[in-house]
Amino acid sequence: MQLKLSASKFPPAPLVLIAPFFLWGTAMVAMKGVIADTTPLFMAAVRLLPAGVLILITATMMGKPQPRGWLAWLWIILFALVDGALFQGFLAEGLVRTSAGLGSVMIDSQPLAVALLSLWLFQEHIGLWGWLGLGLGVIGISLIGLPHELIFQFFDPNVNASIGNWQDVLSSGEWLMLLAALSMAVGTVMIRFVCRYADPVMATGWHMILAGLPLWGISSVVESHQWQNLTISEWMALGYATVFGSAIAYGLFFYFASSGSLTSLSSLTFLTPVFALLFGNLILSEVLTPLQWVGVGLTLISIYLINQRDNWRGENQKVTVSEEATQQSAVLETSIHGR
Repeated sequence: MQLKLSASKFPPAPLVLIAPFFLWGTAMVAMKGVIADTTPLFMAAVRLLPAGVLILITATMMGKPQPRGWLAWLWIILFALVDGALFQGFLAEGLVRTSAGLGSVMIDSQPLAVALLSLWLFQEHIGLWGWLGLGLGVIGISLIGLPHELIFQFFDPNVNASIGNWQDVLSSGEWLMLLAALSMAVGTVMIRFVCRYADPVMATGWHMILAGLPLWGISSVVESHQWQNLTISEWMALGYATVFGSAIAYGLFFYFASSGSLTSLSSLTFLTPVFALLFGNLILSEVLTPLQWVGVGLTLISIYLINQRDNWRGENQKVTVSEEATQQSAVLETSIHGR
């Protein structure tokens, strides 16, 4: 996989390039290991607030400008509501009901929604590979999130699918993770509008703080015993998810995005669920069903196809231009020799 990035600004070590995705994947495992002794909204607030403060401090040291004007703050507040509060809230609630690896796959299915939203709002090209990726993604997510009995009944009507009511299906961890992915997708599209009025790094820090405060407030009202049962090792796991999985991971990602090709960098996002699945199995002994593994594989392939579609389209255009130039050169050479 080649990353066409600026050699002068990008660190040469491949391990540094994949660091944000490693940190995001392992942070999911860290949070899953803690969720049994805390509450989801409290955990979401703890992950957002300190990380937002760290990003603001770093952005100030880098000389980034503070947001100015009511439009800038309006977009940051909307960004905080969708990409911060809803995303982290659904993610934390979903972790209560699903595994870290499976949840990460669902979260990183958001490029599918981003592609559709970008087509609708910005008329961005999807292409053959993109549509193929979208189709595989829908099948993969269905295999992961839908009850097995319902899937088997689709292929064999004689199978009795006793799955309860649809409220049970929609409240499952997988579908909460899908709602988190949709929130993240909308937030990804919103960042284009946010960047028109505010610096993206500074806006990221503020949106974490503005999203963490209401989550903390709601947690204090509807949840209890948020931290009383946490051990020292679990506080360390929360600290890892906050400092490394939020502040440092987002900081590195935005640094790389501002220094090189975002399209090439985004092709590495499929590594996040890979790390989450690997460490979820090693540390938490998480096991997926064979049907879910098929769904995971299809989802990862779909994410890769969605992220790489522009690169392949560009390579095809280069090949076409190169062939046309070769043909023109051959005609010109024949014409010269004919004279």
